[in-house]
Amino acid sequence: MKYCAAQVKYILAIHELAAVSDEVKSVDIARHLGVSRSSVSKTLRCLANSGLVYEDFGISVSLTPEGEEAVSDIFRNFNEVYIFFRRFLKLPHEDAHKQALTFVTTFPEETCERLKKIIRKNVHKNS
Repeated sequence: MKYCAAQVKYILAIHELAAVSDEVKSVDIARHLGVSRSSVSKTLRCLANSGLVYEDFGISVSLTPEGEEAVSDIFRNFNEVYIFFRRFLKLPHEDAHKQALTFVTTFPEETCERLKKIIRKNVHKNS
């Protein structure tokens, strides 16, 4: 399934915040992404309508099984792009993370797939 850039950013933010906190609130997402709380509310409504977060996000936000599956799909692309930025471009962790996220949320999936093929070829050559 394809996700728009906003959906990807939000579900990854929810996933990252949930990894360090028992409860993810809308205000946490707003701070994490540097957006307004009204933007968070609108996007969470869209995510709930898409079945990626539970409907009762007024108190706390959590991903549905479909949302968790989406995170897994996104991380398949993210991890390989992150490796490219870290190993091949020698970017620091923070920069590689930020730019890999930008890449997977901005570039078409076909471009991600092409880059992944190049990474795989070069990883096998260097192993």
